[in-house]
Amino acid sequence: MHAPLPQTFDIVLIGGGHAHALVLRMWAMKPLAGVRLTLINPGPIAPYTGMLPGAIAGHYARSEMMIDLVRLARFAGARVILDRAVGIDTKARLITVGSGRKLRYDAASIDIGIASDLPDVPGFAEHAVSAKPLGAYAQRWEAFLQTAPNTPDVTIIGAGVGGVELALASAYHLRKLGKSPTVTVLEASASALSALAPASAKTLMAAMQRDGIALRCNTTVSEVRAQTLTLSNGSILPSDFTLSVAGARPQPWLAETGLALQDGFVAISPSLQSSDPAIFAVGDCAAMTFAPRPKAGVFAVRQAPVLFENLRSLAMGRAGRLRHYAPQRDYLKLISLGSQTALADKFGLRGGGAWLWRLKDRIDAKFMAKFNDYPVMARPTLPANHALGMAEAMGDKPMCGGCGAKVGAEALAQALRVLPAPTRSDVLSGRGDDAAVLAVGGARQVITTDHLRAFTNDPHLMARLTAIHALGDIWAMGAAPQAALAQITLPRLSPALQADMLAEVMAAASAVFGAAGADIVGGHSSVGDELTLGFTVTGIASYAPIPKNGARPGNVIVLTKPLGTGTILAAEMAMARLTRRAGPLLGEVWAGCAASMARPLGPAAAVLRAQATAMTDVTGFGLAGHLWEMVQGAGVAARLDISALPILPGAEDLAAQGIASSLAPANRAALSWQIDAPPGPKGDLLFDPQTCGGLLATVPAHWARPLCLELERMGEFATIIGTITDGPPHIFVD
Repeated sequence: MHAPLPQTFDIVLIGGGHAHALVLRMWAMKPLAGVRLTLINPGPIAPYTGMLPGAIAGHYARSEMMIDLVRLARFAGARVILDRAVGIDTKARLITVGSGRKLRYDAASIDIGIASDLPDVPGFAEHAVSAKPLGAYAQRWEAFLQTAPNTPDVTIIGAGVGGVELALASAYHLRKLGKSPTVTVLEASASALSALAPASAKTLMAAMQRDGIALRCNTTVSEVRAQTLTLSNGSILPSDFTLSVAGARPQPWLAETGLALQDGFVAISPSLQSSDPAIFAVGDCAAMTFAPRPKAGVFAVRQAPVLFENLRSLAMGRAGRLRHYAPQRDYLKLISLGSQTALADKFGLRGGGAWLWRLKDRIDAKFMAKFNDYPVMARPTLPANHALGMAEAMGDKPMCGGCGAKVGAEALAQALRVLPAPTRSDVLSGRGDDAAVLAVGGARQVITTDHLRAFTNDPHLMARLTAIHALGDIWAMGAAPQAALAQITLPRLSPALQADMLAEVMAAASAVFGAAGADIVGGHSSVGDELTLGFTVTGIASYAPIPKNGARPGNVIVLTKPLGTGTILAAEMAMARLTRRAGPLLGEVWAGCAASMARPLGPAAAVLRAQATAMTDVTGFGLAGHLWEMVQGAGVAARLDISALPILPGAEDLAAQGIASSLAPANRAALSWQIDAPPGPKGDLLFDPQTCGGLLATVPAHWARPLCLELERMGEFATIIGTITDGPPHIFVD
């Protein structure tokens, strides 16, 4: 028996910049035993700056320039926390994120880039966008292209290389769409492109003149409005889209860390360490005081191998053997000229043409290829000699987490057949419903339990979702949550990490239960091979609990969350990719799935319980399995409208690729003759096991629309997916 090795050392990467992305990839290929690696980033994806001008010009789809940090973190075995760092306590070694959560570290690295916004200009935040961070700019530009007038006015604030490059790209794309744009570049100083050699600057200025792009130097903006700019001289400039590429502004929270700074950027030594040797900094947020250089992505890329080796050395207790980084004096600048041509600048020399665009395209494609298709990690193989049935038991896919790790319906039914019926008079109902109902004094108490195998490396998120999932049965019964007992199995950790993980789990769970009106009153903890969380929950039913088997012919079926969590979680574990070039990345789909799972069912249950004839929560057996329990218990049939089924973004695409939870085949097999499921991805998602799924309720027809409208007014999701009909139990799908 080979137990997983314990984790003993915390490395936290703050920000998903280029250097950190490369470190994560290197870590996946050469992990260090005992390290718990964490990535903190506000979003699930990060843009590659080299491809931004090409994306703005329309040469690349948005998905082609984005690094999927969720997939990358899975590959590296790292936990990813989608939040923004806002502070570091270097004495306590704690990083604070926007939600208020604090994360411990033994070593940390900062790669958060810079901002190019103009916070002191009135109206900028409401009516303009900055080139950095890049993600919001790319998204705003895509939206503008959909609504741009025939003669759009575009203004770029800042006439450095980046500003001129994006002006050329913007003009090219708008003309390609049949528009007649007026593009203006504003520069506060007396001249533009001061960082380039004179010959290169002259070529870029000629390209601007060729494309009709106006340059106004010695000009600043004093106010931004929806469609105009007020300039420093008092004149008004029309502007339908305003972009700032003016300078580099450090993240303001760095000033509160106590780290040594230079002009607001983290001052670093050749080992890439800050004034605190446990904290490194790389990329644009760092100031190389030992060898000053302009802000450029090439330095971040080349810092990555040094950072990787130095983080490993620190974790191994070899602080005296750190590598030094020596930046090159100059670097090749390949500057896009809007169309598929480019300009090269290095050491004062220049060149240009379509061949340089092809060279730039190859360099960019080679970089992004590092984050597209990851090597498939070998799965455990069967020993040469093994017992019969072992191959079938292992299956052809890794075992899922969450409700995808449940025992199949058939196996569970066989086991429960030998369980005797309750004999106590105060046990009003036992198995068969979402929760047992007990008579306690003059009240009715409901009790249930749920446990989930971890599907994310973030224990805080896992605890939150497990608590919401466990409460689902209480809410489905129409009861008010009362108390909870926690059952926690931690992976092997050092005492410090063990205390930290346990505290994170309890803090996240108690926040969920507290918001629901329940208390955690105790529990049990143990150590095992992996994180598994569970909660036994009680609730008080102030009136008759809502059963599963109360559906009546003529009732309408309402669902309060979209389907697809099992498929998306399986895809994330498999590091799958979506097929639509213009669609979202897997990390974005996973983040949307996590947000849906994190929405408690309490508000929806409070609205539905007064009118619901039957109610349950959709969990491991999928929509089809839980609807079957309802119709079988009531002796009725159901008719579903497959076109009305709500599906999480990306789930249908993934299901069409054949991606499914490891429990899905058992769910389908258990209902082989009870449902007429059509072929195709939507039909497959009927059997998708849901973690933190929605409420499935049957309500009188005349109440269905008003209830859905009331839930929508509250900000809750609800939709009608079918009806209950007369006849022997069966599920018909139209």
